[in-house]
Amino acid sequence: MCELFALSSRLPASVRYSFAEFARRGGVAAPHADGWGLAHYADGDVRLLREPDAAAQSPCTQLLQQTPIVTDLLVSHIRLATRGARLLRNTQPFVRELGGRVHVFAHNGHFDSDRLGDLLRGAVSRPVGDTDSERAFCVLIERMRPLWQAGDGVPPLASRVAVVCALAAELRALGPANFLYADGDALFVHAHRRTQADKRITPPGLHLLLRRCSLESARMDVPGLTITAAVPEQAVALVASVPLSAEAGWQPLGEGEVLAIRGGCVIDRCAPEAVERAAPPPAAADIAR
Repeated sequence: MCELFALSSRLPASVRYSFAEFARRGGVAAPHADGWGLAHYADGDVRLLREPDAAAQSPCTQLLQQTPIVTDLLVSHIRLATRGARLLRNTQPFVRELGGRVHVFAHNGHFDSDRLGDLLRGAVSRPVGDTDSERAFCVLIERMRPLWQAGDGVPPLASRVAVVCALAAELRALGPANFLYADGDALFVHAHRRTQADKRITPPGLHLLLRRCSLESARMDVPGLTITAAVPEQAVALVASVPLSAEAGWQPLGEGEVLAIRGGCVIDRCAPEAVERAAPPPAAADIAR
């Protein structure tokens, strides 16, 4: 399966060693050699870097290790191809514009293509590539479209969380459905199941690390991440398929758990039981009208 990594921080963070360790899994420490990509927010837009080649041997990722990314929101993906050829159009993360914002999505797992196609039928958003992951993103964009077109600002967080949770419940019925979704305001995380070391597909699908820094130097050093800020207060949330360091703070996320993260802090959670009690969302064909 593919691997995911995301960062959310209160202040812009310097991402260097974390991605270096993550990239090593693309063809060296793990067999995910079919492409890599990262999207990070800057100045109200997204800088997207993708290659359909192994991250561990990429001159571009080596450059990123020497010149770190500075951002407060980042989503990245290492690919082990299961659906779609090893091409740029099938390389994650995927991006779409909606409501004047750039939305980013990355998925780890695989879906029943026929049933996923039923969810996408009649949608305005169409996939560029051949992966089930991008098709799932198109469904999510359709579900979000009424919220983002209803006004000029960012929709209420609770409304967006409800859409993510409801769709996540549907996707879990189609196959392993770990995903990261960012809309420029918040990072949404859905944990499900993934292939573990014993080759079984079981939870946990994602892990979370929360750190705070309140030192006079405003510097926090974590194995895998160095953060320097102009004021002595920083909060960082890291999400990864597997822990990127040996420290004890990594928490496995529950099966079907959805988190909304902003500024390095978890600001909302959705448990699978809450989704099951909620009414089902409208079909994509109805939303698209």
